[in-house]
Amino acid sequence: MATLQPTPPQPLVRIAELNHWFGRGDQRRQVLHNLHLTLNPGEMVLLSGPSGCGKTTLLTLIGALRTVQDGSLEVLGEQLLKARKSVQRRVRRQMGIIFQSHNLLRCLTATQNVQMAADLVPGLSFDQRRQHAIDLLSEIGLEDHHGKHPSALSGGQCQRVAIARALAGNPKVLLADEPTAALDRRTGREVVELLKRMATQHHCAVLMVTHDPRILDVADRLLQMEDGRLSTAQELAPL
Repeated sequence: MATLQPTPPQPLVRIAELNHWFGRGDQRRQVLHNLHLTLNPGEMVLLSGPSGCGKTTLLTLIGALRTVQDGSLEVLGEQLLKARKSVQRRVRRQMGIIFQSHNLLRCLTATQNVQMAADLVPGLSFDQRRQHAIDLLSEIGLEDHHGKHPSALSGGQCQRVAIARALAGNPKVLLADEPTAALDRRTGREVVELLKRMATQHHCAVLMVTHDPRILDVADRLLQMEDGRLSTAQELAPL
């Protein structure tokens, strides 16, 4: 009797023939050229390339923070080309985004910053959202810092809070734009390993922009972008 093979997981992001321009008229400039990309559950993909080559533009398009102009961009089963605002909002609610600057609200504690994102999870009471935030902070090693404000935390700790905030909404796709740029080598390594662990444990896809060659071994795939074009992915052996 033939053994049934398990159905492979469906990509969370599918991109085909994606193009993007900035400006109008004589000032119009193409910044993304015919991109093709898929992101799968539990996968961590690192994207590198020189400044201004289009990396952040790609992240904002995937995150439904920018309007898709040309090509196909499907995120979590939603086509974002010519998508309605309601579709864009629905996609954004299922995304986690981490920026180079942690962008924490200084007037709120670590728990309160994370709980803001947990408020997006439907069906949870206030106490449940608060406990969800505390559990996430404990999961990333900040169990003794729940009640601290950002001014009382180190740069690495603030970035961990930002990661917990990005995870608090139970995202299916996590986008990170150079989250280790302002961190020292050890802390940056810890943050990337944490993102890798979160991808595996939470079955989300992580796409991280980085210029740091010291962390490339953590990725499942490496992508290179130059002049708005993606090179062939370099496959890495599992850690």
